[in-house]
Amino acid sequence: MNPELHGDERIDMLYRDEVRIIQSREVFSFSLDAVLLAHFANPRNGGRGTIVDLGTGNGAIPLFMAHKVSGQLIGIEIQPRLADMARRSVALNQLDEKIQVINTDMRDVFDYLKPGSVETVVSNPPYFEATEKSHKNPNQHYAIARHEIMADLDLVTHTAKKLLKSGGHFFMVHRPDRLFEILDALRANNLIPKRIQFVYPKVGKEANVVLIESIKNGRLTGAQILPPIITHNDDDTYRDEVWAIYEGRS
Repeated sequence: MNPELHGDERIDMLYRDEVRIIQSREVFSFSLDAVLLAHFANPRNGGRGTIVDLGTGNGAIPLFMAHKVSGQLIGIEIQPRLADMARRSVALNQLDEKIQVINTDMRDVFDYLKPGSVETVVSNPPYFEATEKSHKNPNQHYAIARHEIMADLDLVTHTAKKLLKSGGHFFMVHRPDRLFEILDALRANNLIPKRIQFVYPKVGKEANVVLIESIKNGRLTGAQILPPIITHNDDDTYRDEVWAIYEGRS
């Protein structure tokens, strides 16, 4: 199947060329963070039940997770152009029966999904606060994806809590410099952190990404700090462990 491409759109191939995804430098391209989150998120019971991606963008995370879960994946995306790109990528991979993309505001997700009905929620939310002093990208698509213009940390964690069944899991990627805010927002919504993994750009550098798994109504004990992921060699090439994730070998 050859999809219709718009503007500067292209098709990228990942996971040993088994996943094809429509990208656009003008509108949106997924980052390594999305790949790491899709790898980090291991839904219980083989991924049965409903899995929701809040702020799915062009559908990268559901596409990358589809091979390892048996349940239905639902991507929520507020931007119509990105939701359209995601739907065309889903069709391109012949995953229409497994992945659904809903173009809606996160605040309206319960028009489509029943509270307390979801097994797993994942999210790669906007990282940066949308203050008057923050330097936002002039491209509105990128500004919404990167800054808390349409959805902030409180909204994402509250929506995840409300969607999840008791004992359901929430997987999120974010920035370590907001770690204490993240932990406060999770705890305020009875999402108890259970696994935390820091990602470093190079040996000897500070962490620039954090992956967190939480359980709704989980016990306060039993948290794990996982071994670190280091993404790049000194010459700026990806390390073997990152290529293994990209290629689906890890």
